[in-house]
Amino acid sequence: MKKIKIILADDHNVVREGIREMLQNEEDMEVIGEASEGEEAVKMVSYLNPDIVLMDISMPGMDGIEATRKIKESNPFVNVLVLSAYDNEEFIFSVLEAKAAGYLLKNAKRQELVNAIRLVFNGESFLHPRITKKVLERLQTGNRKKTNHGKKVLSIRELEIVNLGAKGLFNKEIAAELSLSERTVQTHWRNIFTKLGVGSRIEAIMECLNKELISIENQPHG
Repeated sequence: MKKIKIILADDHNVVREGIREMLQNEEDMEVIGEASEGEEAVKMVSYLNPDIVLMDISMPGMDGIEATRKIKESNPFVNVLVLSAYDNEEFIFSVLEAKAAGYLLKNAKRQELVNAIRLVFNGESFLHPRITKKVLERLQTGNRKKTNHGKKVLSIRELEIVNLGAKGLFNKEIAAELSLSERTVQTHWRNIFTKLGVGSRIEAIMECLNKELISIENQPHG
């Protein structure tokens, strides 16, 4: 079994210890490093090559948002899952702009954290669909790149999958909607990530919205 390699980035020792203890009992997960500062986390990623970084927002020196941005610039296929005590929309928006793959509150239950890590590792996002739609609507209206570059890169089927992802559907639901197997949907996502040069479905959705390849206007709220 391939283990999900994880780096913990949080300035509180007790938080890191608690998360490490939770994850060490999962057969498919391995904590390979711990950082107490954003800059330390960025450097650690460069030589440990994790699959996922669990990132706190509030840390001394470089905060988690800037650390996420730097990690994604130099290691685009490393996914960052933010663990925060704040549910403020501005924080969530800033985190997604920095290309984090998900946002989870620190008061989440153990199983929620474990599920979020597995989802992000498999290329899915971890945001409630209602939050996702609210943030993506803001991105769509305020940060578009006036270009159609990419339509020739993604197939019609791939664009359908990204569009359904923007509605908040998970892979199982997308598979049912398009009469595909879940494994086929996962393969499509991997191809989409490669073509767009991104590491998560949130990044893929944002990229397609910015390039006006898909639209979430007139879709019902989840």
